[in-house]
Amino acid sequence: MIRAVVFDIEGTIGDIAFVRSILFPFARERLASFLASHWNDDQVCAILDEARHASGKPLATQDEAVALFAAWIDEDRKITPLKTLQGLIWRAGYETGVLKAHLYDDAIAAIRRYHAQGLKVFIYSSGSIEAQKLYMGYSVAGDLRPLVSGYFDTTTGPKAEPASYATIARQAGSSPANMMFFSDATAEVSAALAAGMKAMLLCRSPGIPPAAERARFDAIEGFTALERL
Repeated sequence: MIRAVVFDIEGTIGDIAFVRSILFPFARERLASFLASHWNDDQVCAILDEARHASGKPLATQDEAVALFAAWIDEDRKITPLKTLQGLIWRAGYETGVLKAHLYDDAIAAIRRYHAQGLKVFIYSSGSIEAQKLYMGYSVAGDLRPLVSGYFDTTTGPKAEPASYATIARQAGSSPANMMFFSDATAEVSAALAAGMKAMLLCRSPGIPPAAERARFDAIEGFTALERL
């Protein structure tokens, strides 16, 4: 019996275009001004230390730090210090109403429906936990944070490794067999299945993933048909 669901964000409950075309440029354009204003803040200092360790670069100046983080954004690096910094920058955008996170209508209904059925709802995204909370708190559907029992990010582990899903189940207080994971990425679905979770592949765009890959998994085009799990 499924007792908890775990949602990926990009391509699963929210449009990838919102993240790539709105959130990423928003953070990139404000890197310099944000770092200039917060260079000596404890949280930013911790992020810079992580970035130094990850990159092997001294990052002695703000210009060096801006160049590194901008390059990581352009490369879509799934790296914790970048994701944490982006979350800090996005907060101002959400709180001022400039940003409002996209969620698919069927995903909004599913989150509400599963919560009402007594299932625990979790989010597992490469974006930082801070960024995930902002996404769910300042969404087109309003504040959905009261429906979410917990959040997981890259500090839990890489999304393509089974051990990450075993950790999620343990921290959620559940057996993997009683959890359902939803993602648009075949590597993530494979990892969740290998950890003993149930998992479904979201296929919202024609031909993505290719039919041969799609056929390997339980695949759905949206949540409308999944009244109960």
